[in-house]
Amino acid sequence: MSFQQLFLEHPRSIGESYFEHQRCACGIGTSLIAAGFACLLHSLVPALFRDTASRIVFQVHARMSARQLRRN
Repeated sequence: MSFQQLFLEHPRSIGESYFEHQRCACGIGTSLIAAGFACLLHSLVPALFRDTASRIVFQVHARMSARQLRRN
């Protein structure tokens, strides 16, 4: 694969620069990791983080949906 295909093709296809896409993907990834840790801790102590993971997932979905609407 070429440099263009690896790093630029997808971000450009959705109207973003490489760094805009990187910032957004890192933010979403970090949020999902936090949701995963909340789930793991909740599995050990059910009184902790009762709705944290689902709240984060809903927020991530809303962010991704808003980005999709802006592109269309």
